Amino acid sequence: MSNNTRERVLKNLLLNQRCTVNELAEAVDINPISVRHHVNKLEAEGLITSEEERHGVGRPRLVYSLTKRGMERFPKRYLTLTLRILDQLEDTLSKKAVSELFQDIAEDMAEEMTQDIEIEQLTMKERLNLLQEVMTSKGYTVTLSEQDDTYHVIEASCPYHHVGESHPEICAVDQELISRFVAVPPKRITCILDGDTQCTYVIPKTAEEM
Repeated sequence: MSNNTRERVLKNLLLNQRCTVNELAEAVDINPISVRHHVNKLEAEGLITSEEERHGVGRPRLVYSLTKRGMERFPKRYLTLTLRILDQLEDTLSKKAVSELFQDIAEDMAEEMTQDIEIEQLTMKERLNLLQEVMTSKGYTVTLSEQDDTYHVIEASCPYHHVGESHPEICAVDQELISRFVAVPPKRITCILDGDTQCTYVIPKTAEEM
């Protein structure tokens, strides 16, 4: 496998968290047989891991994801240090205090992102489009969906995924960011940390009238 193709496989797992061989083959544009050979090598090197996943009837399928070692090949090289710091904080502070710390961080981030924007002057759709643009620039993979009476903010990837596995309170960051943009607390109905394929936040259209 060329280094370029190797990095594309790893990057796809970084963005999408969990993928099958067929999904990886489509993403990097090589055949599934070749992908299977290469992911076996990556797994042997400790960069990715696999597990069986039930998918309807029939045999379970293998899904692949990055290990911490694999994550550290990317700009998230300080993952291990971050986790140790958070573990130490929880040993020193209460879980509530750590949650409040994440809340404060999210508020600071949201304030920084919106300081030059008059959010109040924008329609809900304009706010959501701006939210998508900002979150994408921060490493998220975000899509928007409009239902009869709700808007959905869908995150196909999570920049904090491996931190969140040990410290799920970090989800407060996303919750607060979305809330700051749409001026109403969103409701999370799916979460990658719960084993879902994406995080989905719902905003009622009645919020447009507020």
